[in-house]
Amino acid sequence: MATNINISINGASVEIKKGETILDAANQAGINVPTLCYHKDLCVAGNCRVCVVEVIGQKRLAAACATPCEEGMEILTNSLKVRNSRKHIIELLLSEHDSDCTRCYKNGNCELQKLASEYKIMTQDFIRLAPEKKYTIDMFSPSIVKDDSKCIRCQRCVRTCEELQGVNALTVAYKGDEMKISTFFEKPMSEVVCTNCGQCVNHCPTGALVEKNYIEEVWDAISNPKKHVVVQTAPAVRVGLGEELGIPIGTSVTGKMVAALKRLGFDSVLDTDFTADLTIIEEGTELLNRLKKALVDKDETIKLPMATSCSPGWIKYIEHMFPEYLGNLSTCKSPQQMFGALAKTYYAKARKIDPESIVSVSIMPCTAKKFEANRPEMHDSGFRDVDYVLTTRELAIMIKQAGIDFLKLPETNYDRLMGESTGAAVIFGATGGVMEAALRTAYELVTGREVPFKNLDINPVRGMDGVREAAVKIESPLEEWSFLDGIELKCAVAHGLVNAKKVMDAVKSGKSDYHFIEVMACPGGCLGGGGQPIPTNPEIRKKRAEAIYAEDAGMPMRKSHENPEIVKIYEDFLGEPLGEKSHHLLHTKYVTRERF
Repeated sequence: MATNINISINGASVEIKKGETILDAANQAGINVPTLCYHKDLCVAGNCRVCVVEVIGQKRLAAACATPCEEGMEILTNSLKVRNSRKHIIELLLSEHDSDCTRCYKNGNCELQKLASEYKIMTQDFIRLAPEKKYTIDMFSPSIVKDDSKCIRCQRCVRTCEELQGVNALTVAYKGDEMKISTFFEKPMSEVVCTNCGQCVNHCPTGALVEKNYIEEVWDAISNPKKHVVVQTAPAVRVGLGEELGIPIGTSVTGKMVAALKRLGFDSVLDTDFTADLTIIEEGTELLNRLKKALVDKDETIKLPMATSCSPGWIKYIEHMFPEYLGNLSTCKSPQQMFGALAKTYYAKARKIDPESIVSVSIMPCTAKKFEANRPEMHDSGFRDVDYVLTTRELAIMIKQAGIDFLKLPETNYDRLMGESTGAAVIFGATGGVMEAALRTAYELVTGREVPFKNLDINPVRGMDGVREAAVKIESPLEEWSFLDGIELKCAVAHGLVNAKKVMDAVKSGKSDYHFIEVMACPGGCLGGGGQPIPTNPEIRKKRAEAIYAEDAGMPMRKSHENPEIVKIYEDFLGEPLGEKSHHLLHTKYVTRERF
């Protein structure tokens, strides 16, 4: 059976694989067919019809994204019939759309706006229905704003929430001209089973779903001479920010990012990677303690497998969906929240600054971090630990507002004290990174030797497969850990909440024998987070991951326990891992939430 077929597009012969769509064929031929409902991450829907093409011999125009190619098919993508049809479809979408583009948050990065510009929709032949619609704007969530007046009902958000995350917080309600994207009983997003992951924001082609931004609040803090504004930057931000500022995808811009933050006026520019290293010390110690209590002390109250707690989207997911396993979560706060607590205690004390005057800002690839910072549990410093969370996109906006030529910025280092980090911290930005960083440290603490993988690269936990498993056999451990001799430490890594469910179902059914689980809510991990530059797709996430691992490989220190600033903070302030002060500032607990 032939695997390739021959077709014609606009008179040119094209050879493609059997089963591929007209859209696939057009892309291979270098022909751009516009789309709105189509996305590489999602199943084909074919409901916007913007991608229609003409197939010779067929009466109706075909949706390119949903029509498989057939041998000998003759396709026209730019006929008068096709152009007029596309133009009318765009006009119809605009008739129900709040087209005040200059005041829209997505202005300049809106797929509908781009098409309207390309097809020169200068007049409106259809009745403007937007003013007649009783649209609502949901601003109750600390993470996401949902504006129905900007929605084109492409359903990308619905498919994202179902297919990538398995949460189904968004769904299609009503029919015909009353159809809308809604939530359970049309409740605000803050009151439904929404994990705040922001993947709906990343996949929305318009301004119907955007992050709740805090740009002006941060500008106000920077401008206030009575405030000392500290900023931290997450690992994944450095491999995404450049995309918003004219730098090729997959480029790490750490030094320029630090320089930009200093020019924006932040008083101290520090690194979330520092507390990522700290997380590994605390979390690794916690895992080893749990293993000891379970295997030696035979303590039946110990919960295994232990699961990571760095991803706030994952935390809220398990609170809703698997609350009986909250005890399996590591009690460690995320690196963001550890940093916030230390900024207003350790940092304030070392710098002799009144903690009440400190404004703690974090730059994150994640919209769920906004929700996390707003949690009532996150006030252990005596203040709100993190005051404002900005996404990578929001930071790019601030840089543009300040008139900074990012390309001309010098490479600049982070400030000292909570600014030093290792390669193990950098890889927190990729799925499998937390697991790899933990194994690098835990194995060496137990055996006195480096983890037995070439160049410290634990490849079994790397990659983009939805669920990955790895096992590390512990041989000839130090005397203190002799009870682990011969044990195979079994680990699982999942990214995307639909894959987290697979792992948790395996745990719940008793079919798994994992000791340690890493879950990241977003596809690809933080580098594919809901606050990262748009667009996102598998190819873009792969390039960002390559940049993450390249930065790790080039670091002078690649194991968290080698960070001298981590050694110093325990000597000067924390005392010991899992000690009293660590327990108070760096650890927390979570709550059971309703499933509906």
